[in-house]
Amino acid sequence: QVQVVESGGGLVQAGGSLSLSCTASGLSFDAHHWAWFRQAPGKEREGVSCIVWTGHSTPGTYYADSVKGRFTISRDNAKNTLYLQMNSLEPEDTSMYYCAAHRTRYYVGGCPRPLDGTEFAYWGQGTQVTVSS
Repeated sequence: QVQVVESGGGLVQAGGSLSLSCTASGLSFDAHHWAWFRQAPGKEREGVSCIVWTGHSTPGTYYADSVKGRFTISRDNAKNTLYLQMNSLEPEDTSMYYCAAHRTRYYVGGCPRPLDGTEFAYWGQGTQVTVSS
C-alpha cells in the first residue's frame, strides 16, 4: 500500500520561508518523477514544481513561472523524501500543497507539460501554507 505524507506547512509572514517535506512508502521512491501541486479554495490545481527520477537521461527540474527563483525542489532517495524550499513567500502562495508521484516508474519523458497532475497517481493529503501580508 502506497502512503504519501506531506508536512511542514504553517503560517508565515510575507517574505518569509517554509520548507515542505513529503515522505513516501510502499513504492520505489527513486523510480518516479515527483511533483508539488497546490490548490486554493475556488481555484484550479496548479503544478508548482517537478523533479525527474534519479538516473533519468535528462536530469532536471521544472518550476511554474509563479515560483521560479523563489522555490527549490529536491529529493533524498535514501530517506524516500521530497522537499520544497519556499523563500520570499507571498500572500498569493497561500494554498494547500500536495506532493505526488508520477504513475509510471522510470518514465522516459521529462516532467509532464502542462504539469496538471493528470499523470500523477500517488497523492498525499496535503499541508496548508498560509502567508499573511
